[in-house]
Amino acid sequence: MSNLIAPSILAADFANLQRDIEMVNNSEADWFHIDIMDGVFVPNISFGMPVLKAIAQHAKKTIDVHLMIVNPDQYIQTFADLGADILTVHYEACTHLHRTIQAIKAAGMKAGVALNPHTPIAVLEDIIEDLDMVCLMSVNPGFGGQSFIENTYKKVSQLKHLIEFTEANCFIEIDGGVTNKNANALIEAGANVLVAGSYVFKSDNPTETIADLKNLIA
Repeated sequence: MSNLIAPSILAADFANLQRDIEMVNNSEADWFHIDIMDGVFVPNISFGMPVLKAIAQHAKKTIDVHLMIVNPDQYIQTFADLGADILTVHYEACTHLHRTIQAIKAAGMKAGVALNPHTPIAVLEDIIEDLDMVCLMSVNPGFGGQSFIENTYKKVSQLKHLIEFTEANCFIEIDGGVTNKNANALIEAGANVLVAGSYVFKSDNPTETIADLKNLIA
């Protein structure tokens, strides 16, 4: 399983969104990571369906949609229709997680589950074999540009052990505070998808920053 970089569009310049999408298309990045926030599950609102539709029309790489919303079930088919390739829901937002995961797969997408920093890996023991990806939040969800939570390394190792023990086949994605200072250590701990937002888009040369990250984790 190769190591992937997924720039977070939440950190892009919304006034020049097409420019930034084309930059990701032409870079060494592997996925587009798109955060959908409702202002209820997290204390922030990002963008909704029309913006995702516009992004999908121009994106030439995998669209990785991360739902930070309550009641994600009612929107599963909508996000499939809008072009999401991977749909990740939060464990903390799903009362009937198994049913939600099956609905995502039935809609033709890969299914992911995200865990907040305080949520233990053990909650995934009964669902891990059904998942295509687990997204570990390495910051508290809701805002970009936060500092990386060091306990994440331990959670990555625990999750890697669970995946190996159950012989599951899923990606380990890290979302929040990823930079060149921690990327290599995260990969060594067992992660294989790194979401980078502010670090990429706020840099002087985002294309070069992506290439440097990709080279670092190769």
